[in-house]
Amino acid sequence: MRLRFDKTAKEKISQHPTLIRTYERDESENLTAYFARNHPLEVEIGSGKGRFIYTKAQTHPEHDFFGFELFDSAIVKGLNKTIKQPLPNLLWVRADAQYLSRFFDQNSLQTIYLNFSDPWPKARHEKRRLTHPSFLSQYAALLNDEGHVEMKTDNHDLFFYSRDTFLSEGWTLMEESHDLHQTDRPNIMTEFEERFSKTGPIYYLKARRH
Repeated sequence: MRLRFDKTAKEKISQHPTLIRTYERDESENLTAYFARNHPLEVEIGSGKGRFIYTKAQTHPEHDFFGFELFDSAIVKGLNKTIKQPLPNLLWVRADAQYLSRFFDQNSLQTIYLNFSDPWPKARHEKRRLTHPSFLSQYAALLNDEGHVEMKTDNHDLFFYSRDTFLSEGWTLMEESHDLHQTDRPNIMTEFEERFSKTGPIYYLKARRH
């Protein structure tokens, strides 16, 4: 699903530095203590228009949240939500999440969410998949002892590639569903999920490293 280019996004982002931080490829900042309180930290990689992570922050004020998204035209949709109703426990981060380890201390994250990540279906692009072993190694270092990754996708091939990769890299599957919407598991739908769940099942897994 192609996102329409928003020519006003960059300017709006620059006007709200307390709600969103932006980093170019060679820039980073340690955000571990950004909220200055000892609450569990949760990160969504590829937050898109932001419904999922915004709703999580709304409903779980006892946790702190970061929504990572690379594209201005997408993350500005989430920013608009916090302009209308700021949340003290949510920060948008416009940055490339392949450098996630530059932003957080080891053993500092409680949850990493991967919602409808780009499947990068061609074999030559395998290393770009957010569940490639190089990414799982990074997540393992960042998650605390109780930490885990949660993944949702509508892509059959990406799901089973990811499932097999988690297992081969020594992770434990805590939960797995091949049709999430047919279960009674609580679920916050992303904008993408709401649209595309009508055409096929949504796959879900939850995995921990230890």
